[in-house]
Amino acid sequence: MPDALLIAHGSPADPEPQERALQALAARVRLWCPGWRIRGTTLALPGALERAVAALPDAVIFPFFMAEGWFTRKQLPKRLAEAGMTAPRQLPAFGHSAGLTALAREIALQAARQHGLPETATLLLAAHGSQVSRASANRTEEIAATLRTTTTFRVVTGYVEETPLLHDAARIDGPALCLPLFATRAGHVAQDVPEALAAAGFSGPLLPAIGESPEAARLIADALQSFLSENIPAGGTRADPAQPVGET
Repeated sequence: MPDALLIAHGSPADPEPQERALQALAARVRLWCPGWRIRGTTLALPGALERAVAALPDAVIFPFFMAEGWFTRKQLPKRLAEAGMTAPRQLPAFGHSAGLTALAREIALQAARQHGLPETATLLLAAHGSQVSRASANRTEEIAATLRTTTTFRVVTGYVEETPLLHDAARIDGPALCLPLFATRAGHVAQDVPEALAAAGFSGPLLPAIGESPEAARLIADALQSFLSENIPAGGTRADPAQPVGET
């Protein structure tokens, strides 16, 4: 039976809600991965990662982060090693999942229709950014570049921790909507993003973080199933494409 651990950073100031959110996400992913044992946990809740690794010591690791950077390449492997998993099989971060940019496109188009906005409105992508690493910004700009060629939105980017800062990028004339490119609804999405939009006088809809989309579970399941099908032991059989239990 294949195992997987979904791991997010979490919220050190208030770790329990994000821990529960990752457990709920794991339950949704299991619907698309019959036969898998899947748990969700965070780095922020003391002892949670250690308990998850003890329960599933041979699990495939899925980092529920928006970019490949210091946390996924340094901190997460270090924490896993300390928990007893010295050679983890780790997939790319959620932000690099196949289909993520298409999901962002569909979310934005549906939201524009729901709020009566034209498809030529400004789509503001709010992201984390960093003063020390370009990983978050590079991935955000890649997504923005693709959306500029696949939609008619005017796509702009703004960051919480680097320029262009979100409170500057959000000073937009005309119809607009904001999609946070964050995996979870932690402090930045719950507080920093809406505060920056308010400071800029941004009046368009603020959408949920892309990682909160119901389709996020499908993207994760697809990544896990692809990994399994590409790493079949000798004599094994190829896994079926991800399909929710009870559906055809």
